[in-house]
Amino acid sequence: MSGDARKTAETLGYLTGFGNEHESEAVPGALPRGRNAPQRAPLGLYAEQLSGTAFTEPRAHNRRSWLYRIRPSAAHPEFTRAENGTVRTAPFTDAAPDPNRRRWNPLPDPAPGTDWLTGLWTLGGNGDATQRTGMAVHLYHANASMTDRVFSDADGELLLVPERGGLLLHTEFGLLAAAPGEVALIPRGVRFRVELLDESARGYVCENYGAPFRLPDLGPIGANGLANARDFRAPVAAYEDTEEPVEVVNKFCGNLWTARYDHSPLDVVAWHGNH
Repeated sequence: MSGDARKTAETLGYLTGFGNEHESEAVPGALPRGRNAPQRAPLGLYAEQLSGTAFTEPRAHNRRSWLYRIRPSAAHPEFTRAENGTVRTAPFTDAAPDPNRRRWNPLPDPAPGTDWLTGLWTLGGNGDATQRTGMAVHLYHANASMTDRVFSDADGELLLVPERGGLLLHTEFGLLAAAPGEVALIPRGVRFRVELLDESARGYVCENYGAPFRLPDLGPIGANGLANARDFRAPVAAYEDTEEPVEVVNKFCGNLWTARYDHSPLDVVAWHGNH
Protein backbone atom coordinates (compact mmCIF):
# COMPACT_ATOMS: atom_id res chain seq x y z
CA MET A 1 0.00 0.00 0.00
CA SER A 2 1.15 3.53 -0.71
CA GLY A 3 -0.28 6.90 0.23
CA ASP A 4 -0.20 7.91 -3.43
CA ALA A 5 -2.34 4.92 -4.41
CA ARG A 6 -4.88 5.69 -1.68
CA LYS A 7 -5.05 9.33 -2.76
CA THR A 8 -5.48 8.30 -6.39
CA ALA A 9 -8.32 5.93 -5.52
CA GLU A 10 -10.15 8.63 -3.56
CA THR A 11 -9.98 11.18 -6.38
CA LEU A 12 -10.85 9.02 -9.39
CA GLY A 13 -13.42 10.25 -11.88
CA TYR A 14 -15.85 7.88 -13.59
CA LEU A 15 -18.39 7.58 -16.39
CA THR A 16 -21.77 6.29 -15.19
CA GLY A 17 -24.19 3.74 -16.61
CA PHE A 18 -24.20 -0.02 -17.19
CA GLY A 19 -23.54 -1.01 -20.80
CA ASN A 20 -23.69 2.58 -21.99
CA GLU A 21 -21.85 3.88 -25.03
CA HIS A 22 -19.00 5.86 -23.44
CA GLU A 23 -15.99 7.74 -24.75
CA SER A 24 -12.92 9.07 -22.96
CA GLU A 25 -9.55 10.50 -23.89
CA ALA A 26 -6.59 11.16 -21.61
CA VAL A 27 -5.08 13.57 -24.16
CA PRO A 28 -7.35 16.04 -25.99
CA GLY A 29 -7.71 15.17 -29.65
CA ALA A 30 -6.77 11.50 -29.26
CA LEU A 31 -10.21 10.24 -30.35
CA PRO A 32 -10.91 10.31 -34.10
CA ARG A 33 -14.18 11.93 -35.13
CA GLY A 34 -16.60 10.52 -37.67
CA ARG A 35 -14.79 7.19 -38.03
CA ASN A 36 -13.29 4.42 -35.92
CA ALA A 37 -10.12 3.41 -37.74
CA PRO A 38 -8.72 6.19 -39.93
CA GLN A 39 -5.69 5.40 -42.05
CA ARG A 40 -3.73 7.63 -39.70
CA ALA A 41 -5.14 7.86 -36.21
CA PRO A 42 -4.66 11.09 -34.24
CA LEU A 43 -1.37 11.55 -32.37
CA GLY A 44 0.16 8.58 -34.19
CA LEU A 45 -1.85 6.11 -32.12
CA TYR A 46 -2.92 2.62 -33.21
CA ALA A 47 -6.65 1.85 -33.51
CA GLU A 48 -7.82 -1.55 -32.27
CA GLN A 49 -11.25 -3.03 -31.67
CA LEU A 50 -11.96 -5.19 -28.62
CA SER A 51 -15.03 -7.35 -29.30
CA GLY A 52 -17.30 -8.53 -26.51
CA THR A 53 -19.82 -10.28 -28.78
CA ALA A 54 -20.00 -11.51 -32.36
CA PHE A 55 -20.43 -8.64 -34.80
CA THR A 56 -23.61 -10.34 -36.05
CA GLU A 57 -25.36 -9.72 -32.73
CA PRO A 58 -28.35 -7.34 -32.91
CA ARG A 59 -27.42 -3.74 -32.18
CA ALA A 60 -29.10 -3.84 -28.76
CA HIS A 61 -26.80 -6.69 -27.68
CA ASN A 62 -23.66 -5.87 -29.65
CA ARG A 63 -20.68 -5.07 -27.42
CA ARG A 64 -17.34 -3.72 -28.58
CA SER A 65 -14.91 -0.92 -27.81
CA TRP A 66 -12.34 0.90 -29.89
CA LEU A 67 -8.97 1.50 -28.21
CA TYR A 68 -6.35 4.00 -29.36
CA ARG A 69 -2.97 2.97 -28.01
CA ILE A 70 0.68 3.93 -28.23
CA ARG A 71 1.91 0.52 -29.43
CA PRO A 72 -0.05 -2.16 -31.32
CA SER A 73 -1.08 -5.24 -29.35
CA ALA A 74 0.21 -7.46 -32.16
CA ALA A 75 3.78 -6.34 -31.46
CA HIS A 76 4.39 -8.72 -28.58
CA PRO A 77 7.03 -11.35 -27.82
CA GLU A 78 6.19 -15.04 -27.95
CA PHE A 79 4.12 -16.44 -25.10
CA THR A 80 5.30 -19.61 -23.37
CA ARG A 81 3.46 -21.93 -21.00
CA ALA A 82 3.60 -21.11 -17.31
CA GLU A 83 2.63 -23.13 -14.26
CA ASN A 84 -1.08 -22.88 -13.47
CA GLY A 85 -0.39 -22.84 -9.74
CA THR A 86 -3.68 -22.98 -7.83
CA VAL A 87 -5.84 -21.85 -10.76
CA ARG A 88 -8.10 -24.41 -12.42
CA THR A 89 -10.57 -24.20 -15.31
CA ALA A 90 -13.73 -26.18 -16.10
CA PRO A 91 -14.17 -28.93 -17.05
CA PHE A 92 -12.21 -30.15 -14.04
CA THR A 93 -10.28 -33.32 -14.86
CA ASP A 94 -7.66 -33.31 -12.09
CA ALA A 95 -9.45 -36.02 -10.10
CA ALA A 96 -12.42 -38.35 -10.36
CA PRO A 97 -15.69 -37.17 -8.79
CA ASP A 98 -15.92 -38.24 -5.14
CA PRO A 99 -19.33 -38.94 -3.50
CA ASN A 100 -18.00 -38.41 0.04
CA ARG A 101 -18.86 -35.30 1.99
CA ARG A 102 -16.25 -32.58 1.75
CA ARG A 103 -15.57 -29.18 3.24
CA TRP A 104 -13.08 -26.43 2.60
CA ASN A 105 -10.50 -25.79 5.27
CA PRO A 106 -9.26 -22.20 5.61
CA LEU A 107 -6.55 -21.41 3.11
CA PRO A 108 -3.07 -20.79 4.50
CA ASP A 109 -1.91 -17.21 4.86
CA PRO A 110 0.02 -16.14 1.77
CA ALA A 111 3.78 -15.93 1.88
CA PRO A 112 5.28 -12.42 1.91
CA GLY A 113 5.28 -10.85 -1.54
CA THR A 114 2.18 -12.70 -2.81
CA ASP A 115 0.33 -10.59 -5.36
CA TRP A 116 -3.29 -10.94 -6.53
CA LEU A 117 -2.53 -13.41 -9.33
CA THR A 118 -0.23 -15.64 -7.30
CA GLY A 119 -2.77 -15.60 -4.46
CA LEU A 120 -5.65 -16.80 -6.67
CA TRP A 121 -7.18 -20.17 -5.66
CA THR A 122 -9.93 -22.00 -7.56
CA LEU A 123 -12.75 -23.29 -5.33
CA GLY A 124 -15.08 -24.82 -7.93
CA GLY A 125 -17.09 -24.31 -11.06
CA ASN A 126 -19.01 -25.95 -13.88
CA GLY A 127 -19.35 -26.01 -17.65
CA ASP A 128 -16.54 -25.78 -20.17
CA ALA A 129 -14.49 -22.65 -20.76
CA THR A 130 -13.60 -23.68 -24.32
CA GLN A 131 -17.32 -23.92 -25.14
CA ARG A 132 -18.09 -20.62 -23.39
CA THR A 133 -20.50 -22.19 -20.92
CA GLY A 134 -20.44 -22.17 -17.12
CA MET A 135 -18.29 -20.39 -14.59
CA ALA A 136 -15.66 -20.77 -11.89
CA VAL A 137 -15.35 -19.37 -8.37
CA HIS A 138 -11.94 -18.32 -7.08
CA LEU A 139 -10.66 -16.87 -3.81
CA TYR A 140 -7.82 -14.37 -3.73
CA HIS A 141 -5.58 -13.49 -0.78
CA ALA A 142 -2.69 -11.10 -1.44
CA ASN A 143 -0.25 -8.95 0.51
CA ALA A 144 1.66 -7.31 -2.35
CA SER A 145 0.78 -5.26 -5.42
CA MET A 146 1.38 -6.36 -9.00
CA THR A 147 4.15 -3.89 -9.77
CA ASP A 148 5.68 -5.23 -12.99
CA ARG A 149 3.02 -7.79 -13.88
CA VAL A 150 -0.16 -7.64 -15.96
CA PHE A 151 -2.91 -10.25 -16.35
CA SER A 152 -5.65 -10.91 -18.90
CA ASP A 153 -8.27 -13.67 -19.06
CA ALA A 154 -9.34 -14.90 -22.50
CA ASP A 155 -11.57 -17.56 -20.93
CA GLY A 156 -14.11 -15.24 -19.34
CA GLU A 157 -14.95 -11.96 -17.70
CA LEU A 158 -13.98 -11.52 -14.05
CA LEU A 159 -16.28 -10.21 -11.33
CA LEU A 160 -14.16 -9.23 -8.31
CA VAL A 161 -15.85 -9.12 -4.90
CA PRO A 162 -13.53 -7.66 -2.24
CA GLU A 163 -14.09 -9.01 1.27
CA ARG A 164 -11.19 -7.32 3.04
CA GLY A 165 -8.87 -4.60 1.77
CA GLY A 166 -9.31 -2.18 -1.11
CA LEU A 167 -8.03 -2.65 -4.64
CA LEU A 168 -6.88 -0.19 -7.28
CA LEU A 169 -7.27 -1.80 -10.70
CA HIS A 170 -5.06 -0.47 -13.48
CA THR A 171 -6.81 -1.51 -16.72
CA GLU A 172 -6.45 -0.71 -20.39
CA PHE A 173 -9.50 1.54 -20.07
CA GLY A 174 -8.28 3.42 -16.99
CA LEU A 175 -8.32 3.12 -13.19
CA LEU A 176 -10.99 1.51 -11.01
CA ALA A 177 -11.09 1.41 -7.22
CA ALA A 178 -12.98 -1.39 -5.47
CA ALA A 179 -13.53 -1.75 -1.72
CA PRO A 180 -15.55 -4.19 0.41
CA GLY A 181 -19.22 -3.57 -0.35
CA GLU A 182 -18.47 -2.99 -4.04
CA VAL A 183 -17.84 -5.24 -7.04
CA ALA A 184 -15.61 -4.68 -10.07
CA LEU A 185 -16.06 -6.25 -13.51
CA ILE A 186 -13.14 -6.86 -15.88
CA PRO A 187 -14.33 -7.76 -19.41
CA ARG A 188 -12.93 -10.81 -21.16
CA GLY A 189 -9.51 -10.15 -22.68
CA VAL A 190 -8.85 -6.82 -20.94
CA ARG A 191 -5.37 -6.54 -19.44
CA PHE A 192 -5.01 -5.22 -15.90
CA ARG A 193 -2.91 -5.25 -12.77
CA VAL A 194 -4.01 -5.07 -9.15
CA GLU A 195 -2.55 -2.61 -6.64
CA LEU A 196 -3.42 -3.06 -2.97
CA LEU A 197 -4.80 -0.11 -1.03
CA ASP A 198 -4.24 -1.84 2.31
CA GLU A 199 -1.57 -4.14 3.75
CA SER A 200 -3.46 -7.19 2.49
CA ALA A 201 -6.55 -7.97 0.46
CA ARG A 202 -8.90 -10.91 0.34
CA GLY A 203 -12.04 -11.62 -1.65
CA TYR A 204 -13.80 -13.66 -4.29
CA VAL A 205 -13.76 -13.81 -8.08
CA CYS A 206 -16.52 -15.10 -10.34
CA GLU A 207 -15.07 -16.09 -13.71
CA ASN A 208 -17.95 -16.09 -16.20
CA TYR A 209 -17.21 -18.26 -19.24
CA GLY A 210 -20.55 -17.53 -20.92
CA ALA A 211 -22.38 -14.52 -22.30
CA PRO A 212 -21.51 -11.17 -20.70
CA PHE A 213 -23.30 -10.17 -17.53
CA ARG A 214 -26.38 -8.00 -17.91
CA LEU A 215 -28.80 -6.44 -15.48
CA PRO A 216 -31.84 -8.60 -14.62
CA ASP A 217 -35.24 -7.84 -16.08
CA LEU A 218 -37.67 -6.01 -13.82
CA GLY A 219 -41.10 -7.52 -14.48
CA PRO A 220 -43.74 -7.26 -11.73
CA ILE A 221 -41.33 -5.83 -9.15
CA GLY A 222 -41.66 -2.42 -10.77
CA ALA A 223 -39.55 -0.02 -12.80
CA ASN A 224 -36.97 0.73 -10.11
CA GLY A 225 -36.20 -2.60 -8.45
CA LEU A 226 -32.96 -4.55 -8.33
CA ALA A 227 -29.78 -2.90 -9.64
CA ASN A 228 -29.90 0.60 -11.10
CA ALA A 229 -27.88 1.16 -14.27
CA ARG A 230 -26.67 4.54 -13.02
CA ASP A 231 -24.98 2.94 -10.01
CA PHE A 232 -22.37 1.31 -12.26
CA ARG A 233 -19.26 3.27 -13.18
CA ALA A 234 -16.71 2.96 -15.97
CA PRO A 235 -13.17 4.37 -15.83
CA VAL A 236 -11.94 7.41 -17.69
CA ALA A 237 -8.94 6.95 -19.96
CA ALA A 238 -5.51 6.76 -18.29
CA TYR A 239 -2.36 5.31 -19.79
CA GLU A 240 1.20 4.25 -19.00
CA ASP A 241 3.99 5.14 -21.43
CA THR A 242 6.92 3.25 -19.94
CA GLU A 243 9.74 1.21 -21.44
CA GLU A 244 10.48 -1.10 -18.53
CA PRO A 245 10.23 -4.92 -18.40
CA VAL A 246 6.69 -6.16 -17.68
CA GLU A 247 5.52 -9.76 -17.37
CA VAL A 248 2.20 -10.27 -19.17
CA VAL A 249 0.26 -13.37 -18.09
CA ASN A 250 -2.60 -14.57 -20.29
CA LYS A 251 -5.14 -17.23 -19.28
CA PHE A 252 -6.13 -19.07 -22.46
CA CYS A 253 -8.16 -22.30 -22.72
CA GLY A 254 -7.50 -23.10 -19.08
CA ASN A 255 -3.74 -22.57 -19.06
CA LEU A 256 -1.52 -19.67 -18.10
CA TRP A 257 0.87 -18.26 -20.68
CA THR A 258 3.55 -15.65 -20.04
CA ALA A 259 5.59 -13.21 -22.10
CA ARG A 260 8.14 -10.58 -21.16
CA TYR A 261 7.32 -7.19 -22.67
CA ASP A 262 9.74 -4.28 -22.83
CA HIS A 263 6.91 -1.80 -22.21
CA SER A 264 3.62 -1.50 -20.37
CA PRO A 265 0.63 -2.77 -22.41
CA LEU A 266 -1.66 -0.42 -20.46
CA ASP A 267 -0.98 2.30 -23.03
CA VAL A 268 -4.50 3.15 -24.24
CA VAL A 269 -4.70 6.94 -24.57
CA ALA A 270 -8.37 7.08 -25.62
CA TRP A 271 -11.31 4.75 -26.12
CA HIS A 272 -14.98 4.60 -26.96
CA GLY A 273 -17.55 1.83 -26.87
CA ASN A 274 -19.72 -0.23 -24.55
CA HIS A 275 -17.56 -3.26 -23.68
